[in-house]
Amino acid sequence: MRAGGILMHLSSLPSPYGIGTMGAEARSFVDFLTSAGQRYWQILPVCPTSYGDSPYQSFSTFAGNPYLIDLDDLAADGLLSPEEYRSIDWESTPDRVNFGAMYQKRYPVLRLAASRLLADSPAGYEQFCRTQSGWLPDYALFMALKDDHGGAPWSDWEPELRRRDPDALSQARTRLAGDIDFWQAVQYLFFRQWGTLKQYANTRGIQIIGDLPIYVALDSVDVWAAPQEFQLNADLEPIDVAGCPPDGFSATGQLWGNPLFNWDAMEQDGYRWWVERIRHVCGIYDVVRIDHFRGFAGYYAIPGGSTDACGGSWRTGPGMKLFTAVEKALGKRNIIAEDLGFLSDDVRELLRDTGYPGMKVMEFAFDSRDGGEYRPHTYPCNCVAYTGTHDNEPLVGWFDTAPEDCVANAVAYLGLNREEGYHWGMMRGVWSSVADLAVVQAQDLLGLGHESRMNTPSTLGGNWCWRALPGSFTPELAEKLHHCMELYGRLG
Repeated sequence: MRAGGILMHLSSLPSPYGIGTMGAEARSFVDFLTSAGQRYWQILPVCPTSYGDSPYQSFSTFAGNPYLIDLDDLAADGLLSPEEYRSIDWESTPDRVNFGAMYQKRYPVLRLAASRLLADSPAGYEQFCRTQSGWLPDYALFMALKDDHGGAPWSDWEPELRRRDPDALSQARTRLAGDIDFWQAVQYLFFRQWGTLKQYANTRGIQIIGDLPIYVALDSVDVWAAPQEFQLNADLEPIDVAGCPPDGFSATGQLWGNPLFNWDAMEQDGYRWWVERIRHVCGIYDVVRIDHFRGFAGYYAIPGGSTDACGGSWRTGPGMKLFTAVEKALGKRNIIAEDLGFLSDDVRELLRDTGYPGMKVMEFAFDSRDGGEYRPHTYPCNCVAYTGTHDNEPLVGWFDTAPEDCVANAVAYLGLNREEGYHWGMMRGVWSSVADLAVVQAQDLLGLGHESRMNTPSTLGGNWCWRALPGSFTPELAEKLHHCMELYGRLG
């Protein structure tokens, strides 16, 4: 069934409290999507952000981001008084998130709400703790220990804590019991609000596409709690780390630094770690986009301690063995494969064998170095067509910064004209394609440029901060978008 969707992270919603949340503005955006004839809302990972503020570098692959908890909804639940947060200076402009201020000022407010929840905890809280017992106790202990160590990574903790000595962990649980309760309560509050938002979206005919990063951060509870699942040496340091090789876009490649999976060990227990991870995300999203899908066919390994990605080498990934195990345990799930980057025959074969829809990015279609398979006339039906992703320039920014020959190719191929707006012509390109699903960035709908770019890969600072201004998603814009969906047969 042909459909349309919009890509915008929760943090990018308007809000008077410094960052987009799961509250009224999120529900209002769902209403906009419905009136605009959309069927999907795609977001970025909702897990907690760590150094660099990236949702792809998180303290936990299972936990929810406390910043996204809506304060007005907490007040409606009787857990806060409006004066306890409305007078706070969140030190942000309406179109940006100030993550430093979030870190300093959000948690004291959440501690107030959590203390009131714990003083008279509802039955749902105990049930939540039981059902999430596979990850929640380790996460809460990890965060309490991180606070106790001034935010230092677990690799800098005392040896007995780094290596999870049972006596040391038992003593820490007793000593930090109050902080552990806080971190568990925050997760309950997050997932209670998330459940409410997702139910609202689903009843309005909107499905949520969530993102699953392939890798996890080294400074995460995932690595600390299960080091045997990763390629670590005897000192619990990464033997090799993740990244991308040098190419036409980067002479030194991309050094991500994430620890690599110990695929041989994972195979021995039927990929249990991955099965539980995918079970979790499939339980909170309607559709899951798996990031860096090519890494399951073959992955690029860079020696630990490297300063760039030049010295890496390709290794064979788990391939269909992993996805067969996942399907055997969980059944068929709605999954999108992010099959971008360097694509070899083994990646194409894996995509074909899984049956997952891959991705086609319109901005790549007109690059003279590598664009042929991204042009709409080559698309299969079983794919998701994008104008761009969170790692790309918004369309207006792309037209301002792309080489002249690339822009000329786009203008000629799509018949673009300035009266309509080049960005609207590019969006029509994905909507009119045969792709079953076409997704556009919210920034493209709003006609925003480089200033609204969500992320520039391999850079630190200034990323993940963009927010839509209040009142951006108007009835007039919804009506125009709905007309386009009707025109291109995407109303479902």
